[in-house]
Order: sequence, then C-alpha cells, then structure tokens
Amino acid sequence: IIDGVGKSTYQISLECLAKRGIFVSFGNASGAVPAFPVLKLTPQSAYVTRPKLNDYVATREELLERAGEVFDWVKKGELKISVDKTFNLKDVAEGHAYIEGGRSRGKILFKP
Repeated sequence: IIDGVGKSTYQISLECLAKRGIFVSFGNASGAVPAFPVLKLTPQSAYVTRPKLNDYVATREELLERAGEVFDWVKKGELKISVDKTFNLKDVAEGHAYIEGGRSRGKILFKP
C-alpha cells in the first residue's frame, strides 16, 4: 500500500495489507501518521517504511538515471499517467479547491 495521505488513511492502509505486504507512508496530506504499535504488523507479517526522496536520488547522476527509467516506462506504455483535469493557470484557485475538495482522480495540470 502506497499512502500519501497520512493520518486519516493509515489505519485503512494497514488493514488492507496482504501477507508480507509493505505499507509505504510518504505523505502527510491529512497530517503525520502517529506512532503505532509494531504489533499491528504481526497478523500479516507486514513491513512498514517511510522513504524520503533524497535517499533515492542522492546525486544528480542518480536523479537522471531514475528519471530516465520512469520516462522510458511512459514511452513504452508500461506506466500510464492518468490526467483527471486541466486548469488554466489563471484559474489556480479553482484548481486548488478541486484538489482540496477531494474530487481529483488522477493528475491535475495547470497550463499557462
């Protein structure tokens, strides 16, 4: 489970884990995930991690290598990018209200 929301969803994320599943907490959109007993991971023999970007792209060379891999996946159709809605930059307040209202179901783009 990759959870970018945080406080309001971590319990559900933990409950959804498969056997030997991994809970990846990377965001705090609803607040930080509070400390929880490690015993919550026992029923599924689960793992938890809290990665940060700089540990995975520590150098410019590594950043370019990883970005190249991602763009290659997109080119090959192995990674699909879902664009939910596009807003004109002049309508940025409307776009943010859309996001903050929890209505987005993919990427939100702002164009000049």
